[in-house]
Amino acid sequence: MTDRSHSDPSASTPLARGAGLTAWRQIADRVEAEIAEGLFKPGERLPGETQLAQRFGVNRHTVRRAMAALAAQGLVRATQGGGTFVEAKPLPYTIGHKTRFSEVMAKAGREARGELIRSAEAVASEEIAEALGVTLGSPVLELITLHRADEVPISMARTWLPLPRFAGFDATYRKLGSLTRAYARHEISDYFRLSTRISAKIASPEEAVRLELSPGRVLLVVDSINVNQYRHRIQATRSLFSADRVDLVIEQ
Repeated sequence: MTDRSHSDPSASTPLARGAGLTAWRQIADRVEAEIAEGLFKPGERLPGETQLAQRFGVNRHTVRRAMAALAAQGLVRATQGGGTFVEAKPLPYTIGHKTRFSEVMAKAGREARGELIRSAEAVASEEIAEALGVTLGSPVLELITLHRADEVPISMARTWLPLPRFAGFDATYRKLGSLTRAYARHEISDYFRLSTRISAKIASPEEAVRLELSPGRVLLVVDSINVNQYRHRIQATRSLFSADRVDLVIEQ
């Protein structure tokens, strides 16, 4: 097979009519084969819906259904207004005594960036109070954050910090985009992982949109507690990782 269709996405590629396979399934199979053959590289943008519709002689709805099927397989990632991209191979994500998103991404040759989605003052539930070592109903700062590697969403997290110790931390994080740098501004010179628990769940509609996943994809759930240099509990976090984009590696 030549890569004529790859170099010229508008080149006509007839479908087999009456072959027992729907048009969208044939398109999905064809694109999947081209990804497997390396005609479309990991991270590369695929031709748009209009180009693919012209290539295969179908309407855009048929192409959209084919792309949705590939997204459900974890082969492609559809972005809001940015096109559809071939998913890269999963990144090894090491969880150990010192776990830093930016450092993990740097080792993989990726540029890390954190984004604060929203923040609010809340009261500690029984679970959060136990995790942070505070009394039930104590004030806490809750952060919802999104973490990217080379602009690809890798995880989102819900983090709780004790108040008033970390008052204003959300503004610091919004400005710096890094927990480590934000902690330094709040006199935390270092922090360490006290505990980690891993489970899995199906992405909610909001989580799927934020992580640019097709509905129903599996997320890896990492519940963690961090302590500062004095072994004081400072952070409880529930991180949601796209199972297609990371391989969690537990470091002894």
